[in-house]
Amino acid sequence: MDRLDRLIGGFDTALRAVAGVHRASRPSPAGGLPECELDAAERAEAAALMRVNHVGEVCAQALYQGQALTARKPENRRALAQAAAEEQDHLAWSADRVRDLGGRLSLLNPLWYGGAFAIGAAAGALGDRWSLAFLAETERQVEEHLSGHLGRLPAADQKTRAVVEAMRADEVRHRQTAIGLGATELPAGVRQGMRFMAKLMTTVAHRV
Repeated sequence: MDRLDRLIGGFDTALRAVAGVHRASRPSPAGGLPECELDAAERAEAAALMRVNHVGEVCAQALYQGQALTARKPENRRALAQAAAEEQDHLAWSADRVRDLGGRLSLLNPLWYGGAFAIGAAAGALGDRWSLAFLAETERQVEEHLSGHLGRLPAADQKTRAVVEAMRADEVRHRQTAIGLGATELPAGVRQGMRFMAKLMTTVAHRV
């Protein structure tokens, strides 16, 4: 029954992720902050960057779901479930910010989710040690990615920056959790491959 419950919960999460319907358990970091004046180009770029971030969170949900289904140890499944719940907050925050900026979510979210779920399940099938290693490296690259976005966002856009900063702080904590649970170091070739795929996804999601 526990496995059936996880499958049903995973299906519900998948539907919400690809449909752009998200529930946050924490208030948005952008709440209460003033909306700044941005010109059309700045607003479009901020919306595109947040769309990319939203795609990253769609993929994170899929990765966590795939890994949780194949995780061996209950404590690892619990850690993945906790991280996934926080990533749902990221989904809601980034989606709301995209819409506030007048943008739209990626049209390819079903594709992103399906591909990331398969990767997560495959990583989990290799065993918890390698699954956690994949998670830790993913979070490290996401942390770098979000830092890069902070460098590109207008300094006056406090609302968007607050969301990205809060997301980055969570990603750091998720990486540290994975390491604490026994994540090993991925081979250099695997890390480079992940960077290539992330760059490709970012390029496409920035436009579509």
